Amino acid sequence: MSAKIKYTDEDLGKAQVIPDFLPSPAELAFREEGVKVTLALSKKSIEFFKSEATKHHTQYQRMIRRLIDAYVDAQAPTRRSSGPRA
Repeated sequence: MSAKIKYTDEDLGKAQVIPDFLPSPAELAFREEGVKVTLALSKKSIEFFKSEATKHHTQYQRMIRRLIDAYVDAQAPTRRSSGPRA
């Protein structure tokens, strides 16, 4: 990296303005209201999530919560509001 960069005054082509697509700091700080529940999971499931959480430097409970949230989001378009399923 000892080579010096030489800049030239060339045409960059047609520029395009991209609208701001990043979330605002307020959106990043938003925390969804949580509800504490007691849930019994299999030992192998907990071992899996703990192992993966360690690899990715996060909390295993957070991974499980995000998995459930992703499932709910995926089901939202197909959910029926006509009452409980049989």
